[in-house]
Amino acid sequence: MGRATDGDGQPVPQRLLAAATRLFAERGYDRTSVQEIVEAAGVTKGALYHYFGSKDDLLHEIYGRVLRLQQERLDAFADADAPVERRLRDAAADVVVTTIENLDDATIFFRSMHQLSPEKHKQVRAERRRYHERFRALIEEGQRTGVFSSRTPADLVVDYHFGSVHHLGTWYRPGGPLGAQEVADHLADLLLRALRP
Repeated sequence: MGRATDGDGQPVPQRLLAAATRLFAERGYDRTSVQEIVEAAGVTKGALYHYFGSKDDLLHEIYGRVLRLQQERLDAFADADAPVERRLRDAAADVVVTTIENLDDATIFFRSMHQLSPEKHKQVRAERRRYHERFRALIEEGQRTGVFSSRTPADLVVDYHFGSVHHLGTWYRPGGPLGAQEVADHLADLLLRALRP
């Protein structure tokens, strides 16, 4: 993605993403027009189409930037030289924290993912599957080595944890009784308790 900037030095793609994120969160993806996005970003339609090609591409990128961050961090945890229980707990907590830190992005995406083009939808599902498979591999490693119980299939454990993560947008509020790290610690601990032999 190019780094063209406006008069204030802010990259145009970031201005477009910020405007789209705000408008999608306020109005919904389907009730936000391309014209409203470019007006809020202070750019032309030509600029949007130069960087993104379509509103669909903006929605894909809003989620894609979070997923890329989470994948990079998961890969680092999974590759760390630490016991599998520690690596899984770190990864489980991190996906909660990074989701909360990008809650608008995640909420918009899960609310609007079905509106992506079939091609983009397939691409996102493949990216999410890669993330979930890497996460599941940590559980399977612990089950193979006897660190974790194998009574519950690893796929169900993954679905259990990510169901909680995907539900964060419906109840978590910044400034509420629990901070992001506290929620992450509780959910990671629940996951590990479910895996105890």
